[in-house]
Amino acid sequence: MPAVNSSTIKFHTLGCKVNQYETQSIRERFLEHGFREIRGRGKPADFSLVNTCTVTAGADQKSRAAIRRCANESPGGKIIVTGCLVKNDSAALAKIKGVSFIVDKGFFGEGISDFCGRTRAFIKIQDGCDNFCAYCKVPLARGRSRSRDFKTVIKEAKALAEKGFREIVLTGICLGDYGRGLGKGVNLVKLVDELEKIGELSRIRLSSIEAAFVTEELIARMARSPKLCPHLHIPIQSGDDAILKKMRRRYTRNFYLRLINKIKNKIPDLAVTTDCLVGFPGETEKQFLGTLDLVRRIALARTHIFPYSPREGTSAYARPAGVMPPPEQIRERVALLKSAARACAGKYIEGFLGRTMPVLFESASKAKRGYWEGYTANYIKVFYKSPDKMKNELKRVKLKSVCGDGVMAK
Repeated sequence: MPAVNSSTIKFHTLGCKVNQYETQSIRERFLEHGFREIRGRGKPADFSLVNTCTVTAGADQKSRAAIRRCANESPGGKIIVTGCLVKNDSAALAKIKGVSFIVDKGFFGEGISDFCGRTRAFIKIQDGCDNFCAYCKVPLARGRSRSRDFKTVIKEAKALAEKGFREIVLTGICLGDYGRGLGKGVNLVKLVDELEKIGELSRIRLSSIEAAFVTEELIARMARSPKLCPHLHIPIQSGDDAILKKMRRRYTRNFYLRLINKIKNKIPDLAVTTDCLVGFPGETEKQFLGTLDLVRRIALARTHIFPYSPREGTSAYARPAGVMPPPEQIRERVALLKSAARACAGKYIEGFLGRTMPVLFESASKAKRGYWEGYTANYIKVFYKSPDKMKNELKRVKLKSVCGDGVMAK
């Protein structure tokens, strides 16, 4: 890419933490070549880069809408489209008005030295997935599982910590598979062990991890670690064994329950957050109620709920549409599950009221004037009133009362 000293560029990211990391990596490549970044809606730029997502049909639509918004915002500007959607939909994307370049992310190279506009820095340590769950298009877009070089990750984390980032979030498409292809003894726990030696770093957080990769070794490391956050996002998807088998998930309901009980026995304060998929082809009312029951039993701290979205190329896509629950029934189930999830989250948060806990503050609250927002190590959102600038401050505060999806503190 030739050096350019006068062109402006805007970045638009859809989807997961991995995509956000990759946008930061791409941003740095452009800035190194003299581009000037423009931020804020309504401000035109010479170039707009849209990093797309294809995890659901809704993500596809949002990606296309972002591209069209860029075209309207910057008439005459050039649009660069990259990300997961380009793998299988590049021809259709190229026809959208304003799109000038369809680029695979690998073209840009990787590595970051900053994390624009954030207090927590994400570090991608793994890419791709070998699981091929029946509903998931991601392996088709991302390819097979592979790990980033161990020393490269450590070097990147040290640089970010020296820059002032006190928390890093390790992320990947199949995070627990880290170490594949790197040699004997290299795994997620070994990486955490090495990262903990970085003096400037206060916290290490894991992003989503599959149940099969939450090993005894990882649980033990988390239980004794001064830096590894007591928070695990472990997708459930369904609480029914027959549906789990159809989904090609590699665990049973009882395995998941036993795992959560084992973790909480060793780390009582740990937050478990999860994903649930509602309306998978063939899901009966009884099978959905199994998911509802499992969510209530685990007392989850947070639950992300998604209606099933048929994705072309997946094994579930070929199943007859008639076996899917009708849309209105899926909406009712989603509403029921959301209500149960809110109750579980409230119960979990209430268990910490009256306690004094360290909070890493991230930003001024948009919802509460004069307040700052941050998170405890176990991912409880905290609102704290202060006239002082609190961004990136790690402060012990007393949790007083539940406020929406978080807690008021003093």
